Amino acid sequence: MALWRRHFIIEESLMEIEDPTIMPHEVLKTSGHVDRFNDFMVQDVLQSDKFFRADKLLEEECERRLKLPTVTEEERTQLNKDLVAADAFSKEELGAKLKEYAIKAPETGNDLTDPYEFNLMFPTPIGPSGMVQGYLRPETAQGIFLNYKFCSEQNSDKMPFGVAQVGKSYRNEIAPRGGLVRQREFTQAEIEFFCKPGEKPFEKFASLRSLELQMLSSPLQLDGKPPVLMTLGEAVDKKMIANETLGYFIGRTAQFLMIAGVKHQSLRFRQHLPTEMAHYACDCWDAEIEVSTGWMETVGIADRSAYDLTVHADKTKVDLCAQEKLETPVSVEVVYLNKKAGALLGKDFKKDAAVVKTFLEGLQMDEAKALQAEVAAAGSKVVSINGQEFTLSKDHCVFEVRTDTKHYQAYVPHVIEPSFGIDRVFTAVLEHSYYARPQDPNDKEKINRGVLALTPDVAPYKAIIMPLDQRIASNTKYLEMVARFRGELSTHGINYKVDDSGASIGKRYARNDELGIPLAITVDFDSIGQGEGDAALVGTVTLRERDSCTQVRMPVADVVDVVAAICARRMTWNQVQGRSAGALDDNMDGEPLSVGVCAATLV
Repeated sequence: MALWRRHFIIEESLMEIEDPTIMPHEVLKTSGHVDRFNDFMVQDVLQSDKFFRADKLLEEECERRLKLPTVTEEERTQLNKDLVAADAFSKEELGAKLKEYAIKAPETGNDLTDPYEFNLMFPTPIGPSGMVQGYLRPETAQGIFLNYKFCSEQNSDKMPFGVAQVGKSYRNEIAPRGGLVRQREFTQAEIEFFCKPGEKPFEKFASLRSLELQMLSSPLQLDGKPPVLMTLGEAVDKKMIANETLGYFIGRTAQFLMIAGVKHQSLRFRQHLPTEMAHYACDCWDAEIEVSTGWMETVGIADRSAYDLTVHADKTKVDLCAQEKLETPVSVEVVYLNKKAGALLGKDFKKDAAVVKTFLEGLQMDEAKALQAEVAAAGSKVVSINGQEFTLSKDHCVFEVRTDTKHYQAYVPHVIEPSFGIDRVFTAVLEHSYYARPQDPNDKEKINRGVLALTPDVAPYKAIIMPLDQRIASNTKYLEMVARFRGELSTHGINYKVDDSGASIGKRYARNDELGIPLAITVDFDSIGQGEGDAALVGTVTLRERDSCTQVRMPVADVVDVVAAICARRMTWNQVQGRSAGALDDNMDGEPLSVGVCAATLV
């Protein structure tokens, strides 16, 4: 999470909040989760305790049939289309497909019920009476929307700005599976980036225009075609990606995943199909990572438009509009109720008069004229305002048009939302990072040593300190060096270990390679002045890099600064190897290296 916070919260100057994990019914009813946050489920007709996700059964059957040697090209095309669209099918479409493929209950082979909706939220009673309905939050986003006004004020009401939240979310999954891939409790990291509606241009997008990614658009999926490699700039220019702000966060997501250790060639961005889109989204792309089980969705980057702020403002009656000062004031015609009509509202509707007046004066000019004509013709009209009905007469609908000078533009901000499933990202990074080295001819055990090639950004321990030989471990000079390294590494905020166990140096290197520790500081006999080599080696140590197994000799005074520079991505191992210890200072305090350079060193 340290990498995520640095990459987004710090580098994008985001605010961060933390809100309760239990949310009242009204909040999630307003957001649409109570009514729409559903998966389609089926049951074994003879064993009613066996439940299955309907779309997953269809996906598994499609994958099984695609492996059959007898499948025709026509069948293959249709199977691929159904595989892609499985989680976008309606209840009726899913039911038809399950019957078309004659899908039965796993294990028992019994018939299945027709698909039906199952809400994924965990309900929980609130308070001593248990009469107040609540839910464990299904996402961290709603807490940000509830705190939008406060966050906006903290940002001096300037647009654009972003708010992040990291925490646990809960979903009552029908069939949890795949280890960390699908759980009922998981860690989510979400950003809500508030911006002005319209084209959503973004100045910082220019820095990512040339980033090449595999893009699998909705039309490509429906045609059964593979993803295409293109730059973000090209994807936005062609309107494949809706706008620059959405494109920017797709690019930043790609950078984060590659820095974390995801291989570029195993990363793609898939656009949601129109029927797959969440109720709040107008465009959405998933960052998918290829792992041993196939392509795994890890991040969703959605344009939620103004949905969330609009529904919460309507429910709470709190104005969540942003105000933007116009460079040049403009004259606009505004609809008002005349004085007599306003007084009549107070007489007829009493405490609700203000609600009705706000509704009427919020109409556009053509809407006001149409209502006025309709009421005049019919004598009255019943209108629904916030779920309450009011009968309006022609005397209530007498409007005047005035010309006002407008100095500010009011709008409900739109939202770009990158939503990270941290557990899934972690799973992908572990798989992409692990490999086995070829056997070392000198290894008596004749085994392939495993390596967890975690980047310094995500490795729990960045460095290990060890003596070359057990005889060195009790030497006073060695202990002084270790004490110095401990202090300097701690000052830099670098996690480390000390391994002075009795195992051979080769076994200790191998053991710590398996733990994913990128750098090893080794103190040998020359370091402490007991060697037979060059006297110039006294007071120097060996810094070993895990992936290449290469080493660089350097003074004790330099080694921690070099470790810190590598961990901060200010220096690559190749640069360390290519420079003398005295020339290393040039890069130790510089800017982080580009993602392109970093990614190249990870492959």
